[in-house]
Amino acid sequence: MKYKKKFAFLSFMFILGTGFSALPLNAQDAAAIVRSSRDRIKADTVSSRSRMVIAAKNGSTTERMLDQYEKDGPRGNRTIIVFQSPAGVAGTRFLTMDNPGNPADRWIFLPSLGKVRRIAASEGSGSFMGTDMSYDDISSMKRDVNLDGHTVLREEALNGALCYVIESVPKDGSYQYSKMIQWVDKSNLVNHKVELYDRRGNQVKLLEILALKEVQGRLSATATKMTTLNAGTSTTIYVDILKYDDPIPEGVFTTGYLETGRPAR
Repeated sequence: MKYKKKFAFLSFMFILGTGFSALPLNAQDAAAIVRSSRDRIKADTVSSRSRMVIAAKNGSTTERMLDQYEKDGPRGNRTIIVFQSPAGVAGTRFLTMDNPGNPADRWIFLPSLGKVRRIAASEGSGSFMGTDMSYDDISSMKRDVNLDGHTVLREEALNGALCYVIESVPKDGSYQYSKMIQWVDKSNLVNHKVELYDRRGNQVKLLEILALKEVQGRLSATATKMTTLNAGTSTTIYVDILKYDDPIPEGVFTTGYLETGRPAR
């Protein structure tokens, strides 16, 4: 059986959107707006190759290349990320699998360790591969809408687009963020910006969509930037190749693939 996926957030785990299937929404129904924004992309699979540019406070940068594959299944979305370069991270593979009503299940394979390690929920705030993104950030835009309480704060123009400004507050007080505020375009449901706040109520990160492009009839993010405000660092992801509906073997979304780099039979 094939599962038609409505894919969300970006290239590498952030906003990928379509501007052609937005449903009429009540402006006060914040949860419905967030759900529709995350479910914009309709595709069986998503495949991409991206460049990740990590900028230090002094302006120096390092670059990484990675491939990402996404596919839906009976329990929801599965995503695998494979680092291709440079040599220090090549062969690192990361798998996330939806766990309805709970945080996603996550595993990582580090060549230096030679084994697969499960990422515990308590590690969600840890940096993902030395980037400005945490493990929770990787999964955040496929995060179950029911895990948070959502409120429309106002409508506001951002870069010429009229947006819903929506506050999302996690129901689990142990989550690394106390709230997330996002700007969702009223015309096409693209999520242009997200502010992330720590448990003391201070904004700690900013996620911005820098570029959008039509790909196979879908308005898709091709450049996304995460900034850690106090540290003055950032990670920008540029999507060089993006394909929808290419076949991906089921065996790719297994811990066996993480360890061997070959689809399980």
